[in-house]
Amino acid sequence: MIALLENDHIRLRALEPEDLMLLYRWENNSELWSVSNTLAPYSLYALKEYIAESRKDIYELKQLRLIIEECPEGRAIGTIDLFDFDAHNKRAGVGILLDPAFQGGGRATEALALLTEYAFSFLKLHQLYVHIPTDNESSKALFTRGGFLPAGVLVDWLSVAATSNAYRDVLVMQLIR
Repeated sequence: MIALLENDHIRLRALEPEDLMLLYRWENNSELWSVSNTLAPYSLYALKEYIAESRKDIYELKQLRLIIEECPEGRAIGTIDLFDFDAHNKRAGVGILLDPAFQGGGRATEALALLTEYAFSFLKLHQLYVHIPTDNESSKALFTRGGFLPAGVLVDWLSVAATSNAYRDVLVMQLIR
């Protein structure tokens, strides 16, 4: 029998102290900051505290970050998140990061399917949403495969760089059950 957060290829699991250096590498990759709303590097101390806090449940933290792990190797290949969790309105945002070395093999699609099933069947959410820069074709394709539908565009939503006055539009996609 396969558990709720796993299939034959991947599992979604809680953060562990052993994930510290992976998170440090992923969170401090400045090439990803423009889509993660990160403005500065994270310290090891801050990430240790974040991992320690992750033992609390989604109702208290209003977010849940899970490690995407390959089966049966147990190798961590990315993270997937529920954030801005709103228990009253039964919705949450979704974020996903897959290590570039593991992109393109369908793992993100599988992780999204597992998280979606968990959110709707276990957490009893009504909807999930995502904000995607309009030029991010791979993310738009991923969430379209996951059943998300376009809901609108937020104009000039993301600042391109701190030193410029350029902005990017963001596509809002939703999956409603």
